[in-house]
Amino acid sequence: MTAILLVVAAYLLGSIPSSWLLARWVKGIDLREWGSGNLGATNLYRAAGPLCATLCMAVDVGKGFLPTRFFSRLDGLELPQLALAYGVAAILGHIFSVWTGFRGGKGVATGGGVYVALAPAAAGLGLLVWAAVITATRVASLASLSAATLLPGLVWVTGHRFDYVFWASLPLAGLVWWTHRANIRRLLAGTELRAARGSGEPRSGSSGSLDKA
Repeated sequence: MTAILLVVAAYLLGSIPSSWLLARWVKGIDLREWGSGNLGATNLYRAAGPLCATLCMAVDVGKGFLPTRFFSRLDGLELPQLALAYGVAAILGHIFSVWTGFRGGKGVATGGGVYVALAPAAAGLGLLVWAAVITATRVASLASLSAATLLPGLVWVTGHRFDYVFWASLPLAGLVWWTHRANIRRLLAGTELRAARGSGEPRSGSSGSLDKA
């Protein structure tokens, strides 16, 4: 029973809409009606600038890290795999937030937080990949897809071979591709938005969606 309650708690922690809250507090806007409409750090950067986006990303990483790292100390079961279950619950909370109509971000930063707890060396290398790609291209979706795609290999080379940490990285990478499916279509069409402040504009009649950037 305790583990089930902790899974629910991890989901609720993950579902805190940090980008939406920051956009409300700092800019007085509904981020779902701005730029791409996505509730993620990239769209917040477009609307409110780098400071808000950096704070949002740190919070989103923490939403994945905290339950993965600490909740297994509370369940009394001594099953390391449950740490992953708590992390996955947080990721799903971030993507399907109960507070914003089950619409949220793409799960990249929160998933990164999970792997900071489970495989910190691999997560650090993934961050370097993300930073290199976004610096070169200014396209956040391409950076996220690159880091997610390489994550299983990074987990493998940093010592997690055929354990639950490695196997979990495969569907996590697939989940990132799924949440970025509209971005992939725009990348192929050459119409993807860049991560640049001011590239977001108010949207009319938009409520936000997982299919947004």
